[in-house]
Amino acid sequence: MQNTLAQLKRGEKAVIIDVSSIHIPLKLLEMGCLPGNNVELVQVAPFADPMYLNINGSHLAIRKETAQHILIDYVTHE
Repeated sequence: MQNTLAQLKRGEKAVIIDVSSIHIPLKLLEMGCLPGNNVELVQVAPFADPMYLNINGSHLAIRKETAQHILIDYVTHE
């Protein structure tokens, strides 16, 4: 089973490995949600939606439903 962005816990870091799902809006890709980019979960809103992320220095919020379609690899050390 693949890890998804929706599984990140606050403060955890990962690298995006795939965003090829049709459920990913083009605007999200334009904002830097691309394979190879680093991502960190900064904050989660009440009821866990939306998720506030830091992707390569840019902050953005996405819905957990969308995050479930973004595959990641956890960063084990820096």
